[in-house]
This record gives sequence, structure tokens and C-alpha cells, in this order.
Amino acid sequence: MENKIEWWRGAVIYQIYPRSFFDANNDGIGDLLGITQKMDYIASLGVDAIWLSPFFTSPMKDFGYDVSDYCDVDPIFGTLKDFDDLVAEAHKHGLKVMIDQVLNHTSDQHPWFKESRKSHDNDKADWYVWADAKPDGTVPNNWLSVFGGPAWHWDSRRKQYYLHNFLDSQPDLNFHNPDVVDAILATVEFWLKRGVDGFRLDTANYYYHDLELRDNPAKEEVVEGSIGVRLDNPYAYQQHLYDKSRPENIAFLQRLRALLDQYPQTTTVGEVGCDFSLKTMAAYTQGHDKLHMCYSFDLLTHDSSMEHIRHTMETIEAGLGDGWPCWSIGNHDVERVATRWGKNKHMPNQSKAYMAMLLSLRGSVCLYQGEELGLPEAELSYEQLVDPYGINFWPEFKGRDGCRTPMPWSNTSLGGFTTNPTPWLPVMEDHLPLAVEEQEGTRSSILYAYRDFLHLRRSHPELIHGDIEFLYHDVSTLTFLRSYNGKSLYIAINTAEQSKIVSCHFSLTPLVLPEAIPAGYIENGQIVLPAFSVFIGCVIDTE
Repeated sequence: MENKIEWWRGAVIYQIYPRSFFDANNDGIGDLLGITQKMDYIASLGVDAIWLSPFFTSPMKDFGYDVSDYCDVDPIFGTLKDFDDLVAEAHKHGLKVMIDQVLNHTSDQHPWFKESRKSHDNDKADWYVWADAKPDGTVPNNWLSVFGGPAWHWDSRRKQYYLHNFLDSQPDLNFHNPDVVDAILATVEFWLKRGVDGFRLDTANYYYHDLELRDNPAKEEVVEGSIGVRLDNPYAYQQHLYDKSRPENIAFLQRLRALLDQYPQTTTVGEVGCDFSLKTMAAYTQGHDKLHMCYSFDLLTHDSSMEHIRHTMETIEAGLGDGWPCWSIGNHDVERVATRWGKNKHMPNQSKAYMAMLLSLRGSVCLYQGEELGLPEAELSYEQLVDPYGINFWPEFKGRDGCRTPMPWSNTSLGGFTTNPTPWLPVMEDHLPLAVEEQEGTRSSILYAYRDFLHLRRSHPELIHGDIEFLYHDVSTLTFLRSYNGKSLYIAINTAEQSKIVSCHFSLTPLVLPEAIPAGYIENGQIVLPAFSVFIGCVIDTE
């Protein structure tokens, strides 16, 4: 394909959680104007695009992932003009703008749902997934909510249950109704006309459900620690065959792609969460007629072994065909990677090694705000939680608030995020020494490592467009080739506290890595990798 034209292939997308990025009006909540004011910083990182988590009108029961108006900005974030100004400023800095689209469900405050629940015969009666109770009054089937308990909620007005894969205030839309699909696509086009460059699609494999409402079978084995599995949540005990990842989803994704094809240089990245996520990623991105990219939860687990990384990459490469992956090791839904993979130790050089690994893999990349600072997971008390997911499952699961606390810009009591003494989540004291201003003054900082490596990456198309071939791995070490247009780079990563030596059968000219990144070196024909180090060499020839 035309790699130079399709900007999203190999792009690095910086995810911004607007509530926590920068508070321009000092009400304690980040806003669109705050993002615009920090555009110089974002551009300085060397990323290609920004992805904005939801900023649409919402009652905020799930902090914007419960939309009550797809075509407006919630007042806490600003106005449509603020959004237009943000897009213009981003484009001025050479940055693309992607926005979150939560199409699977709405808020129960959305006008569509308010109308739908009134009766069985109104214009929107079939816009949501309604079902009668069983003869004994119980729920229609055994489907479960990701957030705990049955995926059905009784509505006394319609005297029926409605489906909700998440909170009971987030009813699922009925994508089997063509009017729903038309209405959803119209909301997507609203933002395309405002100049957005793409969409991150929340829960992209959830849109359709089984019309027969068949029960999900039980899993034969439930393994804690596998993708999305927590034994305290009954959701993990089912094979989700009928409530998501349905074959009808393909046709919708094709219609969505046809719409985006009318707006050249736009793109989509779909979030895929399921037991067969790598297989689904391939199916959703093959053929150039569905999603442009997908990312899964496969690198958002606690397994940071290089064996897991290699297995994940090789599995998707084997089945991807002409599809395209997007990888992330952190986002707004999971424990911060510095804690999750750092095993609760503060090891800046390890964060740098994981960063270099991620940015050297084949595919596009999503970086979550604060990763470039090496922020650890925030430790919050139960009283400080606002995430309903965490409140429901406390204390076994502490929710998502720990990765959503405000971005520290300066080493001050409120981190330069706001002047409001009570921000929506507390600014964490242990984040302050890692603030942007602190790291700006230190050439060895994680921030400089990210910036410098991102700029290095831009000058080596092998790292952006190249094929990948894995050579060696152990628990903490990974070596592979990236090859493009007849040139190859050899990459070796050590994520352990101990030094490693790996054999290499290539003649190499080492790249000079940024000074903030611990570098490996060649000695007696072998690659010596000190603790948490990276080696990249240009391949001259093979033996």
C-alpha cells in the first residue's frame, strides 16, 4: 500500500484523557482549551496524532463513555468552538486529531433512549435491545455485564428488560435496526465535517448481539491473569459467543469504512476485547474495506515477559494478511505500565526499555498521557474513588482512577494542573518529582528518552513501515529485525536488572542512541546488553 500517503501506518498516537490533562478554567476538571494550550508540548514529543477520550455531552456516570448527545461538547470541557480551535491548533502543529466514538451504547439520558422506553410502538421503540422477562420474571438469558451482575436491567415503564454490557445506565443500541445504523453513521459524519482525522472506536466488537438471545456457554477453564480475566468478576467465567464479536459486525464496519473513504486521509482504530482478540483484529482489518487498524488488550496484561510479546506479535503477523495492528501497553482503563510491568518498583531505565521495545514493533502505537513521564499507578483510598467499576469491586480491584489522576506539569502542590484546591481526582504527591518541568531540566529523564527516540524513529522508515522477524527471546530479552526497502535494523532489548549477552550473526553498524537511553554495544562479536538497555544496529551483511 501507499505507505507515504497513509499517515496512520506506523503512526504514534498520543492518547489524552481530557479530564486530567490540563485545566484551563480552574474548575478542577481538564478541558479542551487546556489541551489547546499544551499543544506545543504535545508536538515536542514527536508523535503524529492525538486521540481524545470522550468529551461529548454526558451525565458522566462513566466519565463520558455514556453519551447523551453525540454531536455536542459537554460544558465541563468547553464548546464546539473550543473543539474547532483545538483541531486548527493541532493541524498547525502538524498533528492529526482522532476522537473516541462510543457507538455500542448511549447514556440512559440520551433522547433516543428516553423515547424508546416510553412504549412498545414509538418511533424509537426498537432502537435499543429490549426483551421480555422469562415466565418467572427473571432475566432473558445468562449474559453478564463487564461491570458485574446481569447484563439486563428491568424497566418498569416498558415492563421489559434492556441490555447493557456495561453500567445499567448505558443501554446497548440495537444495531440490527437499520435506522440505528443510519443515525450512528450520521453522528460520525458530523465530526468528519468538522475536520477530524480519525476515530478510536470504543468496544468495536460489541455492536451486534445474537437475535435469538442464546445463553453463553461456560468456559472450560478460567485462568487468572489472561486477557481481561479477574476471578472476582463473573464475566470471566463465560465464553462470550453470543453477546459480542458477532459476524454481523463485519457489514457495519464495511459501511463505516465506506463513509470514511469519502473523507481522504481519515482513519479508524478499533478497540477489540475478547477471548480471540488477535483473530478478531485480523478479521476486522483485512481487505482494506473495514477498520484501518485494531488494538487489543494483549499487551495490557500483567505479563511483561518477552516470550509473551513475541508470541503476541507472531500470532497476529501469521493471521493478519494485509491488515494492520496498533499496539498499546497502557491506557485509561488499566493500571499504569510503570507499576504493572515495573512490579511496583520505580525503575526509570526499565520504562525506557519498554518504550523502545513498543516503538520498535511493527504496527502503529498508542501512547497514554503520562507514560512519557514514567508515572506510576496512583494509590487512592476508597473514599477518593469516583470510578463505578472500582467502587463495585473494591478492594480486590481498585478500578481505573489510579491511571486517570491529573497530569503533573510542575512540582507544586496541584502539579500545575489547576489552581482549584479540589480537582476531580487528587494530584498525587509522588507524581510531582516526575512533573514535566522537572524532567525538562534533566537530559537523562524518561521524557527526554521518549522525545529523542520518537524523533530517531522518524528518521528510520524500517521502524515505521518495515517487516518484522523475531530472532531470539528469553524472559527479559528480545531481538528482532525490521526490514524495509532493502535495509534492515537489528534491535535487541533487555528489560531486566541484570546485564545480558546475546549472539548475533550479522555484521552491524551501531546506531547512536539518545543519551537518555542505556545503550548496548558490540564486544567480541556479541551484543552486550547492560541492565535495561537497547541496542540498534544497521545490518551490513549476513554470514
